[in-house]
Amino acid sequence: MLLIQTGFVNTILAQPKDWRDAKNGTSIYTNGYCDQPYVVVLENGKWLCVFTTNEGHEGSGGQHIVSCLSDDQGKTWTEPVRIEEPGKESASWAMPYLTDYGRVYVFYDYNGDKIHDLGTRKNIREDMLGWYCYKYSDDKGKTWSERYRLDVRTTNVDLNNDWAAKVQILWGIGKPVDVDEGMMFAFTKIGKYMLDNSEGWFFRCDNINTERDVTKLKWQNLPESQDGLKNTDLGPINAEQNIFQMNDGSIYCMHRTVSGFPAESYSYDGGRTWTLPVPPKYVNGLELKNPRACPRIWKCKNGKYLFWYHNNGGKDFNSRNPAWVSGGVEMDGKIIWSQPEILIYEDQPDIRMSYPDLIEQNGKYWITETNKENARCHPVPDGFFDIIWSQLERNAVTEGGLVAQWNEKNHKTSRTFKIPQTEKKQYQSGFTFDFKISLTDIQSGQVLFAAKTQDNKDVILQTGEYGSVEIIIENGNNVEKWNSDPGLINAYGEHCVAVSVDNGPKIIQFVVDGTVCNGRDFRQFGWTRFKSNLENISFKEIEVGDLNSGQIRPKGTLKNLRIYGRPLMNTEIIGNHRNAEQ
Repeated sequence: MLLIQTGFVNTILAQPKDWRDAKNGTSIYTNGYCDQPYVVVLENGKWLCVFTTNEGHEGSGGQHIVSCLSDDQGKTWTEPVRIEEPGKESASWAMPYLTDYGRVYVFYDYNGDKIHDLGTRKNIREDMLGWYCYKYSDDKGKTWSERYRLDVRTTNVDLNNDWAAKVQILWGIGKPVDVDEGMMFAFTKIGKYMLDNSEGWFFRCDNINTERDVTKLKWQNLPESQDGLKNTDLGPINAEQNIFQMNDGSIYCMHRTVSGFPAESYSYDGGRTWTLPVPPKYVNGLELKNPRACPRIWKCKNGKYLFWYHNNGGKDFNSRNPAWVSGGVEMDGKIIWSQPEILIYEDQPDIRMSYPDLIEQNGKYWITETNKENARCHPVPDGFFDIIWSQLERNAVTEGGLVAQWNEKNHKTSRTFKIPQTEKKQYQSGFTFDFKISLTDIQSGQVLFAAKTQDNKDVILQTGEYGSVEIIIENGNNVEKWNSDPGLINAYGEHCVAVSVDNGPKIIQFVVDGTVCNGRDFRQFGWTRFKSNLENISFKEIEVGDLNSGQIRPKGTLKNLRIYGRPLMNTEIIGNHRNAEQ
């Protein structure tokens, strides 16, 4: 897959495999259950990964936490070392933190109250019941200390839970992060077994990087109130909080809900108080979408940010494939997120992936993730995140992968033009049509252009219903269709439209006037997955409009068309469209 460097048309070498395909990652560990593979880079350059595992399914007996090491940047891993032994009481959701002096702490849930029943219900799932604990290692994960317990303050959510505060229900999904000279991590408390009525809480320790005697660590349980971080207008689920400290010293938090959106909030006083959580927004004002899935955020060494999410408005645990990424920058004291790009995918849409981590070392990046059985590591090609971070100002026309270009000035005498023939692999990863139209009527069914393949199949672009553009791909007995979000195409005035067909995750996306379609309030998805095998598609000619000279008479004109032999990144398309506005 070809990638273009930020602001330039330098080509990164084609990858022999699609690096975004989850199966091309390297294995960290595989078990009946394997979750939250989180990594810290040790002083000697080795990686220490901690995760939760079990021979059975998630939440079954014997769930415990382990650590392993890699000295070749995730290609191979040592056999796991047990931080907690498997037993009747679960130990789960390990989150590592590396201190300035090299000690590694791990924070996790432990069923220290030995709760296995709730009323008449016997042998209940108990991996979110009990204590918040920690251990530490001073020998790079070879051995671990005794268990210590954090004092989780009793608050309203505990008093109203199923055990009336005699037992607490809690868990965490985000690694502890540096805050000022100390450390802070987020976790979730639950008011109703097993996952309902949740809210965010935090532990902060300002002397963890200097004090080696754990009995002298100074812990704060925040916020300073009886209620945690939540917005009940977004539903009863306000969970899986994770944080970073912004460059201006504020603390930013992201969490999941069941509203179809994640929620962001800010603290300007070190975590003592927080703004009301609301859905985050792209720079164009659209709200980011995410189902009931982990919305993971990271701060990178360059002072910029990344956000893993799933770019759809589902309200349950499903639709976690593919994973998408946005880049964040600070602007006027807020985080502004770029529009989404595909990051990692599984071939089978029903497979879920989540609970990732970001590793940054020597200017390179890796992503870890899990499908609940296989924990994997994926190197990210150099420059990929740089492209995403460039999105806010990018205005260059992408040349890499450009196969042919048509415009009304150069093709006035013919409605048909031939596409130069290239290597068969030109379209193997997919294709992109990027064009400009001017319509006087948005009636559906107006053919903008039809691209004929070498085997005489058609890919048709036409006006769709409710002010949209539709793509129709006729591939033998299969017909694939998808349209841009409704209401973006208006009569009178020009519109830049692009459709990308990505043969890796088999996804069709539209970008209209620099806005990536995300379904908005009309539908859960702004993109679709197709079933046809389009890897061998090859275009030979384009037939423009219904009449000569590209006219869609009497209802409009196709003014420009670029054909790319690969799926452009959305950032590249946005740059094309921004350039067209100048």
